Amino acid sequence: MSIRLGIIGAGGIGQVHAQAASDAGHPAKVLCDLDQARAEEAAKPWGAEAMTDVDAMLARDDLDAIVVALPNCLHAPMACRALEAGKHVLLEKPMAMNVAECQDVIKARDAADRLLQVGFVCRFAAPVQAAQQFIDSGRLGRIYHVRAAMYRRRGIPGLGRWFTTREQSGGGVMIDLGPHLVDLALHLTGRPQVVSANAVATSIFGSPLYEYRFTNMWAGPPNPDGKFDVEDGASVQLRCADGLSISLEMAWASHLPDGTLPDGVTLFGEKGAMHFDMWGDHLMIGTEMDGELVDVKHTVPEGEGWGTAFQREHENFASNCTSSTAPTASAENGRDVQSVLTAMYASVDSGSTALVAD
Repeated sequence: MSIRLGIIGAGGIGQVHAQAASDAGHPAKVLCDLDQARAEEAAKPWGAEAMTDVDAMLARDDLDAIVVALPNCLHAPMACRALEAGKHVLLEKPMAMNVAECQDVIKARDAADRLLQVGFVCRFAAPVQAAQQFIDSGRLGRIYHVRAAMYRRRGIPGLGRWFTTREQSGGGVMIDLGPHLVDLALHLTGRPQVVSANAVATSIFGSPLYEYRFTNMWAGPPNPDGKFDVEDGASVQLRCADGLSISLEMAWASHLPDGTLPDGVTLFGEKGAMHFDMWGDHLMIGTEMDGELVDVKHTVPEGEGWGTAFQREHENFASNCTSSTAPTASAENGRDVQSVLTAMYASVDSGSTALVAD
């Protein structure tokens, strides 16, 4: 069954959601943005209505659900407004700017008795879903270490705009790529409790501006007069209560040629190990059989990729909304990831290990 969808935010990620919703069979009816021209441009391919008045949009009774695709500082406030208006919400990551805001969203969800799904889209990538099946089958045994990485050579999004202004974004690469990596590591290992974080972050490439012509980031051209007061690279070590260790590496920018270090997730288990790129076409599994080392390459269905992951996310969201099924990417998951992010930033600021709040 389809849902009647509205999207708040007609920037790059809002347009990605518009495409994905159409691919999933429920094109957005309305796209809302303060910039009328941008709203009209984003709405046109889908025959959607363009609006600039959020309150008027949320008051409509011909919309069941809302996608919040706005700067990070507006995620929690807008999610709460949409929930209070009786709409289901697909909320882009990060869930909020801090844990207290996450709690506000959870309270609003419970009071409204609506569905809130956090945009952990990497879960819906074909390699991730295949990896989950192998893990669930016991092929890896107990997983004792996870390494997850995302590297970009020239990929600072919207340099000099809200992405690189801490007041609006809450941080840099750790709050941009970090939610994907933290959520995947926890999602694939049964969501253990993270107890501590040790993080080091760098801010190298925002001032002076790197040669922006070499980047293909979607968040707009640079603003030379804007702020860059966030980190563009980070290395993180997480320790979990059950003994699992997690290593995270992320970079918005570097001089290293693309592909020199592999993106993706590597899981080390007692019976086997696995590596995959979230947007790749296969998984590599190393294991032992009859006393011999065995390497297995598992290929995912052809045509699956970044756009397909967003499509699967919207299919899942629509299914959950129409069946009143609680989402796996829950608000509680979003709050847990936010708690880890908070500890990561506390570790950077203090120069020492930081505990993760329960």
